[in-house]
Amino acid sequence: MDEKSGQGESADELAGEIAGNVARQTDTADRRTVLAADRTILAAERTYAAWVRTGLGALASGIGARALLQGLVAEWLVMTTTMMLLLFAEFCFVAGIWRQLRPVLAPPETDTPRLPGSLLVTFNGFLVLLGAAVMIGILTGKS
Repeated sequence: MDEKSGQGESADELAGEIAGNVARQTDTADRRTVLAADRTILAAERTYAAWVRTGLGALASGIGARALLQGLVAEWLVMTTTMMLLLFAEFCFVAGIWRQLRPVLAPPETDTPRLPGSLLVTFNGFLVLLGAAVMIGILTGKS
């Protein structure tokens, strides 16, 4: 029986066990770091989706404001409200892609694949064009 450990293990066996535990803890910590990076990527994508969702809501609200307020309030107020909502929608579409493609920190190494930037730019570009078409349609349409 080893006098130092009191459990019959030699100092070499104890050192080997400690080294194994340290290696397992390091592997576990590395895995937690990768999982945290995955969560960071997913959180960034949720934020992007929130920008797009807010923009789509503002776009629909602008169209609805035009339809519902027509004849109830002055025409200048209808147009101002509609244009403000549509401009806010355009801002949301641009801000969402800008925030997604230009992160504050360098992207971490992850197991989760990122959405391709070209897909996001194409989708948001379409939404910006859609918003511009709605604005032009409202500005040039009949009262």
